[in-house]
Amino acid sequence: MALSAEPSSSLSFTSSSHLSNGSVSHNMGTTNGSDPGPNLDVISLSKLSSNLEQLLIDSDSDYSDAEIIVEGVAVRIHRCILASRSKFFHELFKRDKGSSESGGKSKYCMSDLLPYGKVGYEAFLIFLGYVYTGKLKPSPMEVSTCVDNVCAHDACGPAINFALELMYASSIFQIPELVSLFQRRLLNFVGKALVEDVIPILTLAFQCQLSQLVIQCVDRVARSDLDQISIEKELPLELSEKVKLLRRNPQQDAENTVNDASEVEALSLKRITRIHKALGSDDVELVRLLLDESDITLDEANALHYAAAYCDPKVVSEVLGLGLANVNLRNSQGYTVLHIAAKRREPSIIVSLLTKGACASDLTFDGQSAVSICRRLTRPKDYHAKTEQGKETNKDRICIDVLEREMRRNPLARDTAISSQTMADDLHMKLLYLENRVAFARLFFPSEAKLAMDIAHAETTSEFAGLSRSKGSNGNLREVDLNETPIMQNKRLLSRMEALMKTVEMGRRYFPHCSEVLDKFMEDDLPDLFYLEKGTQEEQRIKRKRFMELKDDVNKAFNKDKAVFSRSGISSSSSSSSLRDSLYYKARKV
Repeated sequence: MALSAEPSSSLSFTSSSHLSNGSVSHNMGTTNGSDPGPNLDVISLSKLSSNLEQLLIDSDSDYSDAEIIVEGVAVRIHRCILASRSKFFHELFKRDKGSSESGGKSKYCMSDLLPYGKVGYEAFLIFLGYVYTGKLKPSPMEVSTCVDNVCAHDACGPAINFALELMYASSIFQIPELVSLFQRRLLNFVGKALVEDVIPILTLAFQCQLSQLVIQCVDRVARSDLDQISIEKELPLELSEKVKLLRRNPQQDAENTVNDASEVEALSLKRITRIHKALGSDDVELVRLLLDESDITLDEANALHYAAAYCDPKVVSEVLGLGLANVNLRNSQGYTVLHIAAKRREPSIIVSLLTKGACASDLTFDGQSAVSICRRLTRPKDYHAKTEQGKETNKDRICIDVLEREMRRNPLARDTAISSQTMADDLHMKLLYLENRVAFARLFFPSEAKLAMDIAHAETTSEFAGLSRSKGSNGNLREVDLNETPIMQNKRLLSRMEALMKTVEMGRRYFPHCSEVLDKFMEDDLPDLFYLEKGTQEEQRIKRKRFMELKDDVNKAFNKDKAVFSRSGISSSSSSSSLRDSLYYKARKV
């Protein structure tokens, strides 16, 4: 049976399955007795395709003689059709009759048919539909898209994983035209996807012996900033060696032969590898001993990143308990430990990191937060699945809920799931908010603001205060540097934003009453109180009344925090009277 590999034919028949092919020939024949031409073949194949599809979708008439259990669901099959279309199934049914109960249908388990990997229920139905009809149906949205509303779904985790499942089924069950089609689809993903998402494509291409896809993936990984340790951990040895060979610089190798620095680097890498192996063995005590006998730190070894990616959750908790690692450290790709945990989607690890102070609002260099990473890896089917009594809630949903709750808890940590086109504008808006907040903190509580900045080690924060900068100064966020690439600009903006956020966080921790007044002012009163003399007389009266209330709130907050300072031995030289005198003047002036 030679059926087209194209997704769909332009001709289709909806007539019932009991019509015979003879009646079609009679109706379509010509009165002149001439050859009806190739259109008859197309129509016949279309009708055959439609009739065979009824075998899959018609539940009233079940002529199946076997079942394949996929993810706990029984899928009816007709062995004669599968055997005629697939060499794999032909050989399977010839040697193995399958298990059956009391003379019923033969049953096969999908996991027993696959040497590695998985093929999900929806992917198998799409594959089976093609085997029966020669037409490839569109991928179901609930399993081939993510729950990130701004994602184009052209290279997110679920889109790639569903294509991988279809490729795997096509390869293992030996449908060559589908293998060719999905190889082209995966090649398209390689150029768009994050390098971490290229790793599973490369692994499957290697297992299925797809040489063209392997070459493209190896080249992409070699040109990326993915660290060699992760590559060696996640890829077969043959592939990791290929990547390493492509990355090798002959000139640098020649220099290293006479350079002692290469020996020092090799020794450091050896020590880091030992720490990772100790983590992989769940031996945190050995990690402590390795740290004592060398000058390598947990941060230099990216030990928390490694543990969050590959180790048991209890190991992550124990490493955090050592108190020797920066929980918000970035690796070479710009990922914090929480970003890595979000990729793994293990709730207990995420909770442990948040408990130890991990910042949920930190962004990757391409503008993704931990919660947006989770969203782009989560299928709607899993996110919206109803939890049955006595069964666990889907881990992906738990991770998203925990991270979203953390984002709501921190007013600055708003939803940062943004597309690449809007990232720059979003960063500018967030920076503008932070700059204004820091500027008003310096206006309302000058000494408290300075102390918070000192505690946060944010010496450069003063350069970002938008209200205190003039147009065209170095603090102008819109200033263009022609030598600065978009990635460099993103890194610069994120660095500024993190410094300001740390300053604000320190203010909240050490000056809670003052910070509370600032939060309310920025949220409720900032636009109106800038223009006290605009609006109707009644509106102006309301504004002035609110302004007087604000002055009272500022004074009370200042006195409360000052009382705390006095009890703790911290002095403050802020002048509340000068603040009250200048606040009204500056608001009117603006």
